Amino acid sequence: MSLAAPPSPGARPARETRTAAEATGTPPAGLDAEALRRLRRARFESVARWVLPCLTLIAAVALWDWIVVRNEIPHFILPRPGRVLQTLITDWALLFDALLVTLQITLMALAVAVIGGVGLAVLFTQSRLIEMSFYPYAVILQVTPIVAIAPLIFIYVDSRIAGLLICAWIVAFFPVLSNTTLGLNSTDRNLRDLFQIYGATRWQTLRYLQLPSALPYFLGGLRIAGGLALIGAVVAEYVAGTGGIGSGLAFRILEAGYRLNIPRMFAALLLIALTGVIIFAGLSLLSHLLLRKWHESALKRES
Repeated sequence: MSLAAPPSPGARPARETRTAAEATGTPPAGLDAEALRRLRRARFESVARWVLPCLTLIAAVALWDWIVVRNEIPHFILPRPGRVLQTLITDWALLFDALLVTLQITLMALAVAVIGGVGLAVLFTQSRLIEMSFYPYAVILQVTPIVAIAPLIFIYVDSRIAGLLICAWIVAFFPVLSNTTLGLNSTDRNLRDLFQIYGATRWQTLRYLQLPSALPYFLGGLRIAGGLALIGAVVAEYVAGTGGIGSGLAFRILEAGYRLNIPRMFAALLLIALTGVIIFAGLSLLSHLLLRKWHESALKRES
């Protein structure tokens, strides 16, 4: 049996060579044409993932500004992007207070949706009778438009915050419930049989097998529910605003529309969009941090 020769004192490990090559931007020596092509394509995609959306945004804003200037559109119909930014700065105190209200409702609804969705999903997996009894009503809540339910909620609920919270919770609840239920039911049958052979209790099987297996499904539903909670909060604020209950960014949009203050409408819309992006990015980061050590989706992202 032949033994490999020990590395020379001046030789550098392959990992260090690869790291140095990535840092300097030069491909490591010894790569064939196909591997070199894949390396360059991966490097291009890592840059294009950030550059292309920025270029698209810049082009869209420039086109918007050109259309307004070219057609001499008045600002109370379609303002220029610079005027929207100026309004955002001028009315920041007013819009920021409304943003805090919307953000509070969104985060509270998301927290309640997580607690209720995960709790019900656990009950569904533990009892088939409970799942058959309550799951159809969860589907009914999901498919019924929140715009149709919200006026009734504000009629029967005295508290403004409670009414907004219920509307946002109804929208955000179902993705957490359905994804977590799917994850709990997707546990490997062989592993479940192994737990039964070793005499594991229901609680032990749930804690050490089903919940870890359902974590990727839950996090996927959580990312969806984050955006839906914001949508539910905005719709609820809009319905509440039509009834004279002022709160949140949606009410400011409604108020600005009545006053033909279109730049403020665009500024409030910009804040809502940025809030949604931040919520999705934060939940995606949380998902990556929880899955990066063991789940295939996060491992592929790191490779």
